[in-house]
Amino acid sequence: MAAVGGVRRLFLPVSLWLLMSPSPSLVQAAGVGSCRGEPGLRTGESRDFETCGLTLQLEHSFELDDSIQFKKRGTLLWNMTPDSSLSLSQKQLTEEERNKLREVATEGGLYRVRIPRRPLGSTEESGVEYVTSFVRACSMVESHLSDRLTVHTDVAGNIIGLSVVTIPGSCHGAEVEDVDLELFNTTILLQQPIPAAVPETAAFIERMEQEQAQKAKNPQEQKSFFAKYWMYIIPIVLFLMMSGAPDAGGQGGGNGGSAGGGGR
Repeated sequence: MAAVGGVRRLFLPVSLWLLMSPSPSLVQAAGVGSCRGEPGLRTGESRDFETCGLTLQLEHSFELDDSIQFKKRGTLLWNMTPDSSLSLSQKQLTEEERNKLREVATEGGLYRVRIPRRPLGSTEESGVEYVTSFVRACSMVESHLSDRLTVHTDVAGNIIGLSVVTIPGSCHGAEVEDVDLELFNTTILLQQPIPAAVPETAAFIERMEQEQAQKAKNPQEQKSFFAKYWMYIIPIVLFLMMSGAPDAGGQGGGNGGSAGGGGR
């Protein structure tokens, strides 16, 4: 991550960028596609690959009368390059804006930010939808304009939310010099939900089908217990029959002798 002149870049791994890539509908609506050519470009003209991406305008509002009047704070560019970087270029606060922000902070007012849910130029101006977040203006002042913006997307890459926190996020009434309220020191994050684990039903069914097919190929496995082990059972039965035959003959001879003695 590097910060130059109020611009802070966050470089994401390529694998993470693939997960967080916006849905095709957003890309087509923005008119950037694969950046090989755009509507409105003359024949033979092409857009610089390094500047290809989705453009989102960041706006803020801080008013003394609790009204909401958003004005441009900067431009968020989501580069569609192999580096997959997010960058934010921001305007410097004017002296009038710095003074008003101090007054709003003193009155306990709010500092609001918002971005459109779709890239610039994707919808009519009257139909633009925004995601909004806010913090206390005093925390914005005492953090010296240091904040962290998180753009939340769904699994398809559609923007569904925006959150802002200041670093630090407390208000203690500390004195802040005017020079500390000129440039924003912002960290940009892109967050997408991680899909939950699902049961491996398909793998289990496939394994059962393979076992059934294997049994069908080997009928030997479906034979009865006697059919499988008859070669062991018959010798044991024969052995028991043969070993019991002499005992039965001897017992019969003894009975006959006793009967003869009684006759005398």
